[in-house]
Formats: sequence, C-alpha cells, structure tokens
Amino acid sequence: MCTTQEDIGYDFEDDSKDKTKTLKPNPNIDGGWAWMIVLSSFLVHILIMGSQMALGILNMEWLEEFSQSRGLTAWVSSLSMGITLIVGPFIGLFINTCGCRKTAIIGGILNALGWVLSAYASNVHYLFITFGVTAGVGSGMVYLPAVVMVGRYFQKRRALAQGLSTTGTGFGTFLMTVLLKYLCKEFGWRNAMFIQGAVSLNLCVCGALMRPLSSKKDANEKGVERNNSEDYHAKALFHSAKPIKSNGVVHEEQEEKEGPANVKVLDNGTMECKGKSRHGKNLYALCILKRASQLTVTIKNGFGTWYSSYFGAASLFTNRVFVAFVFWALFAYSSFVIPFIHLPEIVKQYNLSTQNDVFPLTSIIAIVHIFGKVILGIISDLPCNSTWNVFLIANFTLVICILILPLMHTYIGLAMVCALIGFSSGYFSLMPVVTEDLVGIEHLANAYGIIICANGISALLGPPFAGWIYDITQKYDFSFYICGLLYMVGIIVLLIQPCIQKKQSKDQPIDNTKV
Repeated sequence: MCTTQEDIGYDFEDDSKDKTKTLKPNPNIDGGWAWMIVLSSFLVHILIMGSQMALGILNMEWLEEFSQSRGLTAWVSSLSMGITLIVGPFIGLFINTCGCRKTAIIGGILNALGWVLSAYASNVHYLFITFGVTAGVGSGMVYLPAVVMVGRYFQKRRALAQGLSTTGTGFGTFLMTVLLKYLCKEFGWRNAMFIQGAVSLNLCVCGALMRPLSSKKDANEKGVERNNSEDYHAKALFHSAKPIKSNGVVHEEQEEKEGPANVKVLDNGTMECKGKSRHGKNLYALCILKRASQLTVTIKNGFGTWYSSYFGAASLFTNRVFVAFVFWALFAYSSFVIPFIHLPEIVKQYNLSTQNDVFPLTSIIAIVHIFGKVILGIISDLPCNSTWNVFLIANFTLVICILILPLMHTYIGLAMVCALIGFSSGYFSLMPVVTEDLVGIEHLANAYGIIICANGISALLGPPFAGWIYDITQKYDFSFYICGLLYMVGIIVLLIQPCIQKKQSKDQPIDNTKV
C-alpha cells in the first residue's frame, strides 16, 4: 500500500518531439485551491468540534430543564461526540461512492436538522435521538471529508496544513462557548439550539468548497465525452427535423400539379412529427436509464472498494503496523479528555479555586493546544525530521504528563503540566499524515475512518471508566494512573511493531525460483 503518482495528483503529457511522457505537477497540489481546502476544514473544525467542546453550556440548561441525573444527561453530549467519530468507517463508504463534497453537504444538512429538532425536545431521551444520533452522524459526515481532502491536496506541507486546519477546534471552543452563553442568556436554550442549527448550515458551504482534485487528463476525457454527447443529440435533432422538412414543406409547383394531394402530404408530415416527438421521449428515457446505470456502477465500485479495505484480500488489517495504530487509538483520546473532566474537581480538592477562576487550567490546555498543532506540523515538515518520530515523541511527552499531573499540588505546577499536555496533544494534527504514510492516499478515507472510530470509542468509554475508578478508590489520582498506563501500553505496541515487521522482512528467506 503505497502512494502512486495518480494518487498525489500528477498527470502525463505527450511530447510531440521525443514522444516520451513527462511528469507535470497539478498546480493545486500544495498551492492554489489547496488553501481553500484548508480554510474549509478550519471552519468545519470550528462548527463541529468547537460546538461539541462547548456543550457544557447546554448541559447545565438540560439539567435544569429536565431534572434528570447528571450521568443520564451527560450521555447526550457523549453520544454526539462519540458517534461523530465512531461512524467513521461507514462514512468512508459514502466518500467512496459519492465523493467528499456530496457527503459533506448531506452531513451539513443532517447536522443542522439535529440541532433544530433538539430545540423541541420534551425529555432527555428525545435528545438522545435528535442531538446524539442525528447531529452526531451529520457531524461525522462532514468531519471525515474535511480531513481527507486536506490529505489529498497536500504532499510537501501535509503536517502544516493539517495543523492549521485542526486549530479550528481551539478557536471554535472559545467562539462557540461565548456564542452559546449569549444565545442561552438572551433567547433561552431552545431558541439558542434553533439559531445554532441555522449557523450549522454553513457546513454545506464548507462542503461545496471541497472541489475534487482531478488531473488534466480527466478534464480532457470529460470534455471529449461532453462533446460526443452534444454531437449525438445534435444529430438526433437533425434527423428528427429532416422528415418534417421533406414532407411538411409544400413547394408551389407541387401545389399546382398535385392540388388536393397536398393535404395527404401534410397529414403524413403531422403523423411523422408525432412519431419523432415520441422518439424524443424515448431518447430522454434512454438518457435517464444511462444515468441510473452509471449511478449503479458507481455505488457498486464504491462499495467494492470499501468492502475490500476492511474484509478483502487487500484489507487494511493485514498491515500489522496499522493494527497497532488502531490499538493505540483505543486508549489515546481518553487520556486527553479526562483532564478536562477531572481538573475542576482536583482544583477544588487542593483549594486552588481562586487562582483557577482567574485563568482556568483547561483554558491553558486549549490555548497551548492550538500552538502545539501548528508548531509540531512545521517541525514534521522539515526535511531532517520524520513525522513518525515527532508523533511518537509527542505521545511519550503526553503520557508522562498524565502520570505526573496528580503529583502536582500547586497551581504553578499544575499550570506547567497542563501547558505540556496542550502542546504535546498537538500530535492530533499528525494523525492523518501518519495514517496516509501507513496505507497511502488511496485508502486514507477508510483507514482514518477506523482510527477516529477507535478514538470515538475511547472518548465514549474513557470518562465513565475514570469515574468508575473514582467511585471505587475515592481518589482522582488512580484515574490518571490507570488511564496513563493503558495509554503507555498502546504507545509501546506502536513503537515495537514496526521493528518486529522490519526484522521479519529481513529474516524472510529469498525464493531463488522466482529470481
């Protein structure tokens, strides 16, 4: 599974002089429309991830409105965040069939519909369906194409482009928190969700910006096909008009000689006109049948690609390094989410609420997280560095911070550790780049769908697991220790699996019969 020249947007042109094929780069690779793709992905992260990070505002409103337990009410936001990521493998099927642009536009409509329907919720269980499932699936249909399109448009600056686009999560957290606070205060939470649904329709605009990356060869083929189609219709119209002219036009000489016979000629012309109009309808029906046939073939091919990526001989799971990557993803995301959940309680336990109110520790993580994505992206794109090595170093830094955070009992110490957590967690921008390096651009949509699905499971089950540990031990320390150790196991598996695979490839005997 490696990236081919067609995958990265190169096409061939014939040289009439030496009749050799020369390589000409697509002008939109690493430039041109590629930066519009980054802008589109940036706005998607603001509207989706930023809104989900700000759901704590609505969670308080739901607690007051429906008078349900905190655990039950929290499942609304957990379902929305989890389903956004868990549906990744299935969204890969839509991308293979319809393309990123159509998938994102449909997802934007579905996400907006989920917000609007949630404004009429009568209980928490209603929100499970409208907001948790409907808006969650819509978010997933926009989020995955936004990441995949950046990977398709960039090669030399992939890490930087992904870093810039994913910084929308940090900006969106601040913007959407302020917006939802204002809307809930001025109009109430129901009208706030209705307005937010209207704002979410901008996801359709972001989807429209996701123009497919096609080569000049494809454009020429489409132009030839379009010209052939126009010629075909022109000929059909010419032949349909020809009998009318020969039978319907009556010359003066024929009028004088034939006289009453002209009436029969006109009648024959009228009948043939009706026959040709019927022929036009048949031609139109044939065009519809052709479109339906093309759509069927597209769906069949898309499903075949999706199925073979998961269950076929060329399955992604035959790549052991990718399997280790999926195993790592099952524990990675929860280690980033848990500090956001338990830090307020830790601050209260250590009597640091006054200092935390001035500058919250979670805000430190969010702010430094933005710079971490961009800086790690720039470092990874340097010729002297490997994206894989930068990714692993950032992971080791994060897991060490998770393990030592409970040992910090002062605000300064907690602030320094939180800053390191925010910076090192910037490796999220490198995940699509690492995935593409492992499986190639052709399988990026399906592969990254599996990765974010594993992250969704981690985000969905990690916080309740940490809360369950606290209920048993009555200490938050063990939540960080156990989750940190599980995270460390995932990193170690991710580290040693490439070494094992490399050693096995060296030890494999050479078959002399094939030489």
